[in-house]
Amino acid sequence: MSRTRRNFTAQFKAKLVLEVLKGEKDINTIATENDIQPNLLRNWKKEFLDNASVVFDDKREENIKEKLASERKEKAEYAKKVGQLTMQVDWLKKKSEELLGPDYESKFSKKPFEE
Repeated sequence: MSRTRRNFTAQFKAKLVLEVLKGEKDINTIATENDIQPNLLRNWKKEFLDNASVVFDDKREENIKEKLASERKEKAEYAKKVGQLTMQVDWLKKKSEELLGPDYESKFSKKPFEE
């Protein structure tokens, strides 16, 4: 019988890791109380300690702002291109209907070079 994979929130992981770091209870006790494997809790603790310096990184906020600005610019460019292409398609449909009639699409149902 397989067990379904559980996803834990960052808040839950941080709470448990901080509890381990306090040292009031050992890892096995905390893991048992929360129905998780002790090795999983050890991995979370290691990851937490490895990334603790990120909290004090002054460039972190600057990097996030730059990335966000870049993504917004890219999104605006895509929106502009989609608008432009939509207008072109609408114009082509209108002109096709004017030149070939309302059922112009049926005239293109055959593929070229088919006989």
